[in-house]
Amino acid sequence: MINEEKRVNSRKIYDGTILNVRVDTVTAPKGHACREIVEHGGASAAVALTEDGKAVMVRQFRYACDRVVLEVPAGKIDPGETDPEKVMIRELKEETGYTASEIIPLGKINPSVGYSEEVIHLYLMRGITPGSQQLDEDESIEVVLMPFDEVYDMAASGQLEDAKTIAALFMAGHYLGRG
Repeated sequence: MINEEKRVNSRKIYDGTILNVRVDTVTAPKGHACREIVEHGGASAAVALTEDGKAVMVRQFRYACDRVVLEVPAGKIDPGETDPEKVMIRELKEETGYTASEIIPLGKINPSVGYSEEVIHLYLMRGITPGSQQLDEDESIEVVLMPFDEVYDMAASGQLEDAKTIAALFMAGHYLGRG
């Protein structure tokens, strides 16, 4: 039988802009255990496809891994926002300039279930129209159009490392009959 842990007490140890960290004491089979939890408001990410089957990807430097990473467009759910689909509409416009006429929910993922509450909502966006990026002050993003099959194969062969991107591509591929 699997023990379902229950919180006994909780102590916040960090309160940040993007995330918070708390330490919980929980029930365990032989007493109590300690769990360090990252609190994160969640995010949305999408595979946006052009009429000719190209995926709208973004390339940006990611400080945490100290390199430029190829990703699907995505963004965090800000405080007060309750609709992850609207977040994705906003983020697609801000990061890439594109807008979409069709938004298909693909599901959601918990990228790190061992220590984070973060949930990322994934979408397929079609009927996209180009426009101008509306980047935040601290963003530097290059928009890259790539054939969906090529970027899907990059995910399948281990050439991509961003978890939300890989999950979104596989879920979109399944939806499109690719995987």
